[in-house]
Amino acid sequence: MSVALYMDHHVQAPVTAGLRQRDVDVLTADDDGRSETADDLLLARATELGRVLFSQDRDLIEIATQWLRIGRTFSGLVYGHQLKVSIGQAVKDLELIAQVADPDDIRNRIYRLPL
Repeated sequence: MSVALYMDHHVQAPVTAGLRQRDVDVLTADDDGRSETADDLLLARATELGRVLFSQDRDLIEIATQWLRIGRTFSGLVYGHQLKVSIGQAVKDLELIAQVADPDDIRNRIYRLPL
């Protein structure tokens, strides 16, 4: 089973475009009408939709870590620092996650790009 992704509003459009060109199931916060939604609510929304959240906002690592501490479930978080992960590398790594990861295995986990 493949992993569906939810893109934070901080993610550069070429990352999303590159994934869509590779037939990865991607929904952006903008597409979902959540362009100004707070980070914790984005993580909750992605979880509600059964999608793994990709963000380039470091605050989400802290939020997900806090959720782990209190036992709150989330569908997974992938973080890639804007200055440390190129667009091409982000697309490549996210495509790999989408194709080979199992949603149950990525749940309640935090991954950092590059892989």
